[in-house]
Amino acid sequence: MIVLAVIIAILGLSSCTAYTSAKTPTKTANSGMLSANLTTVSFGTVGVGKTTTQSVTVTNTGTSVVTIDQTAVTGASFTTGVGSPAASIAPGQSKTIQIQFAPLSPGSAAGGLTLISDASNSPLTVELVGMGGQPGLAISPTTVNFGNVIVGQSGTQAITLMNTSTGNVVVNLATVSGTGFGISNLTLPATISAGQSLSFNAQFTPAATGAGTGSISFTDNAAGSPQAIILSGSGVTQSSTLSANPASAAFGTVAVGGTGTQTITLTNSGNASTTISGVTTTGAGFNVTGLTAPLVIPAGQGATFTAQFAPATAGSAAGNITIASNASNATLSITLSGTAGQAQLSANPANVSFGNVGVGSSSPKSVILQNTGNAPLTITQANASGAGFSLSGLSMPVTISAGNSATFTATFAPTATGSASGSISVTSNAPGSPMTIPLSGAGVQAQLNANPASFNFGSVQVGSTGSETITLTNTGTANVSITQASATGTGFSVNGLSAGVTIAAGQSATFTAQFAPTTSGSASGSISVASNAPNSPLTIVLSGTGSQAQLGAVPGTAAFGNVSTGSSNSQTISLTNNGTASVVISQATVSGAGFTITGLGTPLTIPTGSHVTFNVVFTPTVGGSVTGSVSLTSNAPSSPLMITLSGTGVAGTRLLTFSTSNLSFGSVNVGSNNSLSASLTNTGNSSVTISAVNISGAGFTVSGVSSSETLTAGQSIPLTVQFAPAAAGAVSGNVSLTSNATNSPTAMSLSGTGAQQSTHTVGLAWTDSATTVAGYNVYRGMSPNGPYASKLTPSPISSAQFTDTGLQSGLTYYYVVTAVDSNGVESAYSNQATALIP
Repeated sequence: MIVLAVIIAILGLSSCTAYTSAKTPTKTANSGMLSANLTTVSFGTVGVGKTTTQSVTVTNTGTSVVTIDQTAVTGASFTTGVGSPAASIAPGQSKTIQIQFAPLSPGSAAGGLTLISDASNSPLTVELVGMGGQPGLAISPTTVNFGNVIVGQSGTQAITLMNTSTGNVVVNLATVSGTGFGISNLTLPATISAGQSLSFNAQFTPAATGAGTGSISFTDNAAGSPQAIILSGSGVTQSSTLSANPASAAFGTVAVGGTGTQTITLTNSGNASTTISGVTTTGAGFNVTGLTAPLVIPAGQGATFTAQFAPATAGSAAGNITIASNASNATLSITLSGTAGQAQLSANPANVSFGNVGVGSSSPKSVILQNTGNAPLTITQANASGAGFSLSGLSMPVTISAGNSATFTATFAPTATGSASGSISVTSNAPGSPMTIPLSGAGVQAQLNANPASFNFGSVQVGSTGSETITLTNTGTANVSITQASATGTGFSVNGLSAGVTIAAGQSATFTAQFAPTTSGSASGSISVASNAPNSPLTIVLSGTGSQAQLGAVPGTAAFGNVSTGSSNSQTISLTNNGTASVVISQATVSGAGFTITGLGTPLTIPTGSHVTFNVVFTPTVGGSVTGSVSLTSNAPSSPLMITLSGTGVAGTRLLTFSTSNLSFGSVNVGSNNSLSASLTNTGNSSVTISAVNISGAGFTVSGVSSSETLTAGQSIPLTVQFAPAAAGAVSGNVSLTSNATNSPTAMSLSGTGAQQSTHTVGLAWTDSATTVAGYNVYRGMSPNGPYASKLTPSPISSAQFTDTGLQSGLTYYYVVTAVDSNGVESAYSNQATALIP
């Protein structure tokens, strides 16, 4: 491989050619410095056998790269984690080192972290501290009494071991003492983490009767080991006794055809299960449900069943329930007794006559059902037949005890005129069921109708009255007598209809309904006509809407602020009708010196939900504060509407100011350009109009401001001045603005220098390390490390020197050289040479 050394000199056209050699830099002392975010790392309390990790961040606060040569941790319980190998840290960069604390024994622990590096403050140390926690074990419960346990069976009790410390508890051994005692669901050794628990079962399986005691002892690494649980229990022999509650069942009187029931509970009061092998019942009408043999009742448990008495004939009855089992009382007997009674049903009245009832109305009558027998009467069904007849007040089934009664209501509600007949049928357990109660009545009709039956007055102006004629017609066959006529609802009333009016069959009468709203909005009401008609009271539904104009102004006040004398300021006012009727503005007046209104003519109508606009103009003629108002007279309830006005006349000033008095462009190459920015501000209180923009000085141009441009008070605009020299040498000029400002013309000076650009040459020289070279190629690029797009030698040159000409000022050029042998094979690029043109 060919290695080339390139030596470079940069020359102007007027200078002589010279060559210089590159020098090897001299190594200086490291100015890097390490700092840690913590001077002491505290791990707190950690259980023995557990590990916790914390991080330390090391930062290079110096100006040179720092290389960490060694990371050392002292203290038996401390070690380094991820991030601790040696490394280099650049200026301003950081590295994180993890430290682990795993205490080997309870108590405090201390250590340190040391970083050895080439930093100026090496070594860097950080203190490490922590505390090892002591394991602890809590047992619940600590005493277990299994009570009485049948010999050959087992009693079980759950035990919980809780780690109350911050470290792991290791249970190595559990020792059980005492005859019949044991443990299950516990595998040792077992580790219990901090704050966690472990559960297992203690057991007592007595082999003989009598009391027994024992214990469970645990060996572990917790404080206070070994820990013990005290055990006790008694072995007992197996026995069972069966009892019934109640021991006998008296059903009292039960109607023939009915059923009486009693719930009986069987209880096993022994310490062993009882098996019921048979159930038998004696006595007419008696039976058992809900108890089927065989049935096992565990010790201390029970079972329920139902005893029934369903007599078929009247008279006293007795019986018995016999239960066979393997209990100590092998046969349990429950005596049964009851009386079969007979119910008897009668009605008062035996038939019901309703007389004349208006069609559309109803007439109720009470009927009493009496049980005259000696057994409960059960009514299972009651139905009414016949047009218009019904009954109520009986919820089936109904039971009436002997000698008592029940009342219900029979009702006749005819739907047509004429005679009607029907009946009520009552089904019960009494003999002769069903019993029939005849019904009779006659339907008569007097009917009152209204036309219209409802009326909407529509929109009525507040303060006005809307009216409508209502016609009442008797469409029945009898006179209608009106006893009352009244109206409800705000604004609604009745006129021309009073109590005592009689309307013959087929005749009519009229009255007036009125709506006089007092407020805007929807309203509803009604007229109620009470009479002897079956549809009394007759209701006529009324509705309407109260409408009202509502005038509002936005804004409600107009503040014009400071206005120059002789100038005008205008504000737009919007008038809105938010009411439900049109607003009519009849008059508009304005007060206050300098205030006028435009765009508002009277009379003016604003429909509902619409708006109009007009302008208030303030044109002060003298300085000072002024107040006034606009008064609008209308049909709105808020009339007249007042809009307050205010403003201040001030003497007018106009002043243009540049943000800088001079723009200096410095040196600019001939043929190129440079731009500088400035701003123009109207610092007066009146508008300024620019009439002309003038600029002087060769090569200067201005943009961003033009003639006829107006700046309002306080307004600023940006502008740009460009300098493009056509020849070398100093140039001066200015930007001058002609306007109606008091300081017109307003000027800003300009200066700059045109610089003639010159070309340069670069001389290259190199030393070839190869023995046979046919020639050299020279390449040039415009970016570091290539690409080297320009090949400066069309064919290889034999000389070890080369001059590059026609180079531009202010640019940087990059060169490499290759060697070519006699076969035309070209070597790799040499090292890069850099030329910075001044």
